[in-house]
Amino acid sequence: MPRIVKCGLIQATHACSTAEKIETIREANVAKHLTLIERAGREGVQILCMQEIFTGPYFCAEQNPRWYEAVERIPDGPTTRLMQELAKKHRMVIVVPLYEEEATGVYYNTAAVIDADGTYLGKYRKTHIPHVKGFWEKFYFRPGNLGYPVFTTQHGNVGVYICYDRHFPEGARELGLNGAEIVFNPSATVAGLSEYLWKLEQPAHAVANAYFVGAINRVGREAPWNIGEFYGQSYFCDPRGRIVAEAARDRDELVTAELDLDQIREVRNVWQFYRDRRPETYGGLCKL
Repeated sequence: MPRIVKCGLIQATHACSTAEKIETIREANVAKHLTLIERAGREGVQILCMQEIFTGPYFCAEQNPRWYEAVERIPDGPTTRLMQELAKKHRMVIVVPLYEEEATGVYYNTAAVIDADGTYLGKYRKTHIPHVKGFWEKFYFRPGNLGYPVFTTQHGNVGVYICYDRHFPEGARELGLNGAEIVFNPSATVAGLSEYLWKLEQPAHAVANAYFVGAINRVGREAPWNIGEFYGQSYFCDPRGRIVAEAARDRDELVTAELDLDQIREVRNVWQFYRDRRPETYGGLCKL
């Protein structure tokens, strides 16, 4: 029988004023997403992913230590525990992007992966950290140190790559070599220089590595920073690089697609990129 897996992506606007207390902001954003998660459960979604640090605004638009209060532990923090309950309730794998605290002052941009029985499987920490005007991420995050894990879930082998990571093909290839069948890229990206890359780079990763990609972006403008329009357009693409489902640019949305994981073998048997790799010739990639 075909391995058909129904997957979902949630894109959403920030839920409340950034002037509120950090805990109030977290509660409001989680509550907003709960409505969409419950909808995903009713619609039979088997693997679901939210946008980058979905519990708050994209606070990296400024450098303010206030936002250090937004961190939480993984897996022992409240949001991960809640998502474990929801995963078990809906028999749904959930990828949970959060601002993670490892120790006081040691913080990461992270995604927890929870299996369909509520089991916490592990996490991916964002590897490539930008630091330019409006995206002051090095003020908040250490570079990831967990490599490129792939999580064997009840519904498929899941990898994660976060936002700015998508500009680097090396990690995308490692996820393929590690057995990923679908790679999720939770993001917070605004209209501007990189928008035209949104539907170029990730389908290219899907083609080069013959796996599915789920790309998630938030929507709207976030005051008081107004660094630009988060342009949504979350989508799934298949191992041939074709976009098979896409959300709107300007509204909250749950986008879903039924992905045939058997297509991965079919494509790899036609496009023999793994067979024809020459890793012994790539030593220069690791030189400064």
